[in-house]
Amino acid sequence: MTTFYLGVPPAWLHRSEFAGIPMFVSNRPLSRLRRLSRALGPVAVDSGGFSELSEHGSWDHGPTPRRYAAQVARYRDDIGIRWAAPQDWMCEPWIVAKTGLSVVEHQRRTIGSYLDLKGIDATLPIAPVIQGWQIADYERHIAMYEQAGVDLRAQPIVGIGSVCRRQGTREAAELVTRIADHGIALHGFGFKIDGLREVGDRFASADSMAWAYAGRRERAGCDYRSPGSRGPHKNEANCPRYALAWRRKALAALATPRARQLTFDALALDALRTLTPAQQAAKAAELRALTATTAEETDRA
Repeated sequence: MTTFYLGVPPAWLHRSEFAGIPMFVSNRPLSRLRRLSRALGPVAVDSGGFSELSEHGSWDHGPTPRRYAAQVARYRDDIGIRWAAPQDWMCEPWIVAKTGLSVVEHQRRTIGSYLDLKGIDATLPIAPVIQGWQIADYERHIAMYEQAGVDLRAQPIVGIGSVCRRQGTREAAELVTRIADHGIALHGFGFKIDGLREVGDRFASADSMAWAYAGRRERAGCDYRSPGSRGPHKNEANCPRYALAWRRKALAALATPRARQLTFDALALDALRTLTPAQQAAKAAELRALTATTAEETDRA
């Protein structure tokens, strides 16, 4: 991974302690600011799609495509953002149930948002997003982008959605690996430390605001409060010093990836069956040694 974005509130884009740190911010609070200025670090913007769909079941209460395009253009010019997500449609089962649409329709609308925004202003730094639930869904969505004339392999960054709430599972690890094997520079939305440790090496970038959730569960009183502050705050959910400490843990997790349990698809099993019993035994011993070595290195780290 080349870039890890720390999820932050908009006011932190200009705090001196975040200078040079990649930051990820939601369009919902950012769009409410009347005045913007250049951020002190690299910035990417989330459209707020999960909130829109989970609360309303549609984008009807969010900005229109033209309004959102104008907002992104403003962020590009005033803040200097690297990219922004489209008004995409997540495919978690509970979100699909909320909208009453199919996964395929969510995928069509996600592509439609990307094309609409680029049609409004071709210079907008909009990153396409792949959506789905099963691996086959994501494979289909890649093909749908190709049919729409969008080569995802040529994009500087491509988001992969509807993964963060099952990160750390073998299913999610296999999914991310399969999609990354297409040669696509992936961005992982909302990954926690365990998820970063599991598949962080398959991403070009990722973001997380998990520190805020973790901070809400911290004991009362702040061990990270700034010197000279008026006193401890209720918890760490809005504490920049705590957020920076959590970021250091996340970067350490990225530096020590977890040993993955290998899985085989049908083709791999067919190939294994062609080996002689002695060759199969040798291959099994090789895989066990590889897994043990990787686990030992992770434990030492």
